[in-house]
Amino acid sequence: MLFGRSVLPLWPLDPAATYLNHGTVGVAPVQVLEAQQRWRDRMERHPSRFMLRELWNFTGSADGTLSLMRQAASDVATFVGARPEDLVFVDNTSTGVSAVLQSVPFQAGDDIIVTDHAYGGIVTAIRHAAGRAGANVVTVEMPYPAFHAAECLDRLAAAITSRTRLVIVDHIAAESALLFPVQEIVRLCHARGVLVLVDGAHVPGSLALDVSAIDADFYVANLHKWAMAPRSSAFLVAKPEHQPMMHPPVISWGYGTGFTREFDWVGTRDPTPWLTAPDGIRFLQALGFEAVLRYNHDLAWRAARYLTDRWSTPLAIDESVVGCMVSVMTPARCGTTKPEAVALRDRLLFEHNIEVQVHARAGRVWVRVSAQVYNDDADIERLAAAV
Repeated sequence: MLFGRSVLPLWPLDPAATYLNHGTVGVAPVQVLEAQQRWRDRMERHPSRFMLRELWNFTGSADGTLSLMRQAASDVATFVGARPEDLVFVDNTSTGVSAVLQSVPFQAGDDIIVTDHAYGGIVTAIRHAAGRAGANVVTVEMPYPAFHAAECLDRLAAAITSRTRLVIVDHIAAESALLFPVQEIVRLCHARGVLVLVDGAHVPGSLALDVSAIDADFYVANLHKWAMAPRSSAFLVAKPEHQPMMHPPVISWGYGTGFTREFDWVGTRDPTPWLTAPDGIRFLQALGFEAVLRYNHDLAWRAARYLTDRWSTPLAIDESVVGCMVSVMTPARCGTTKPEAVALRDRLLFEHNIEVQVHARAGRVWVRVSAQVYNDDADIERLAAAV
């Protein structure tokens, strides 16, 4: 399939806009939104039967048919390389991280390690959990803008002590968009007897994912970003040995009935984003998932080289740490602070109709370009000229 502006009508995006921000909250394709509406129509035809017998089906069925939630979870588990019985749906990555933080029994004096690339909302939840338990949050500074896996591992290894209870690391960092060596990090932590939670918010649909191979104790990720599911849709995978202690942030009727049932049954809510997640996966597969990954990565890397050349700013990273997003330093005149980053973001949107993520880091303002198959080089050129 020929990607670029010709496939833009597959999404409900404004064709007059230059949308380079797929990674922030995602964009569901038109046919996936239509599938979601079909689920809603089915649910509303007989709500009680749907919610209490088909969606959850906790009393079991005579023929052993899986509940709708478990069927959808099985499809998603296959896509991300996890066992269906280890995967539960949550609203978003923040919810999944909070479930882990509320379930792990921290004690006073324990250390929770994060890096300085961790997403701000996640850091807030970590500090809250640590404060309640009397634990400490240890932030490890990563090399930036240059980034090397070996140095990343060395710095984490130096931070782990006998007090370390949990390490939380991004698979793809939200702002810097860097790929972290998560398999190596997990091996390092497990060799020290430390639990690992991987925040994979940006991974499903942007990388080929094999959760089982990563072997983290906990893996959380969004489906409504790159995996084309409607908002809000995410999952949590927990290793079997940790499931007895796991509970969702909202305790309801599922409490005490087992890991998957407890997370599936937390009260009345709209289940259609999860039920539609397999439709998002099928959409990616129909496009040719490997071709999508290749196109998006190549466009992101071309963007990095083109923008740094146009703006005369350094490109200090290697292609190996780039997925489908890339953060690029803007010219010095764009400023150094968060307010200046916000001002640039808003000017790009309201004066040029360009939507792109902008942030301040390491004493400069950066743009993070999300490359999706409806984008092309002309979009990157418009961004370059506007800045």
